[in-house]
Amino acid sequence: MALTAGIVGLPNVGKSTLFNAITKAGAEMANYPFATIDPNVGMVEVPDKRLARIDELIPAKKIIHTTFEFTDIAGIVKGASKGEGLGNKFLENIRQVDAIVHVVRAFDDDNITHVANKIAPLEDIDTINLELVLADLDAINKRYARVEKVARTKDKEAVAEFEVLKKIKPVLEAGKTVRSIEFSQDEQAIVKGLFLLTSKPVLYVANISDDYMTNPEDSQYYQEVKVFAESEGAQALAISARTEEEIAELDDDEREFFLEDLGVTESGLDRLIHASYKLLGLATFFTAGGKETRAWTFKRGMKAPQVAGIIHSDFERGFIRAETISFNDLDKYGSMQAVREAGRLRSEGKEYEVQDGDIIEFRFNV
Repeated sequence: MALTAGIVGLPNVGKSTLFNAITKAGAEMANYPFATIDPNVGMVEVPDKRLARIDELIPAKKIIHTTFEFTDIAGIVKGASKGEGLGNKFLENIRQVDAIVHVVRAFDDDNITHVANKIAPLEDIDTINLELVLADLDAINKRYARVEKVARTKDKEAVAEFEVLKKIKPVLEAGKTVRSIEFSQDEQAIVKGLFLLTSKPVLYVANISDDYMTNPEDSQYYQEVKVFAESEGAQALAISARTEEEIAELDDDEREFFLEDLGVTESGLDRLIHASYKLLGLATFFTAGGKETRAWTFKRGMKAPQVAGIIHSDFERGFIRAETISFNDLDKYGSMQAVREAGRLRSEGKEYEVQDGDIIEFRFNV
């Protein structure tokens, strides 16, 4: 699935450090604004313990994890909506992503400068959000009069769009985001076509000090970010980007020992990857046995033929049925034979909405 989460934030908040940890891509880092000018794009493997269990019960020659993209976007500064810094370029880069991972500085360090010369997470969030709101308001204002004119002719599509624009405009003028508005399904389709920055789902990441790695809830900065995120109906995570980058350089055994020593079962990066995956509305199905056991990414709500097409277009074109079991059933019963005997093997047709954790063998004829 060609969906990407864009990492945004003010300069020097730890975006590129976090991106490096996620992708091990070596994005340029420096202690000054605009160290990242062109967005770095990296593929990230989605950790999934279910793959090992599936391979244990349905052996294959190799295991392949699914992946998706993170994009590291250069730091935005106040006035970006008016072209300050490299504003126009940055805003366009954000426009191209499907979801926003908003990194906020939540640590003190005199050796790393802050563009506002103070650590105030909520002010930083407000700075970024306001620039995105202003950019969206500019886009809406440019479209408003043109669509209103066509709507007067009773053009059905123009009338529908104008109703949505009238709903959005006062909210942006009040400094609030488009994602704070409730839309009907038809309205959501129109909003999607407007490519507005503040309509994108967001995940707030507080980049905390190493001192709070074990107990992030003790960080006052993180608590501020968490409360704000909850007020928006969004999620917040606390991560020490610098420590996560170090962890990412370890081999599997060393990483497991390090995390065990910290008293945690999952790295901050794994939590971030899973949260971003969910934010994008993504889920995972599996194919198992033979040459490979593999995880595949699909968009929640997709039906069986569409999902089959992710593997190969012939699978969708000649779709007959999807022989399906759930991972939970395989894990519970311990073998394919036992799953069949329990009557848990399902033959699903064209209208079946694939579920996260489905293990599928597609039947097709071309």
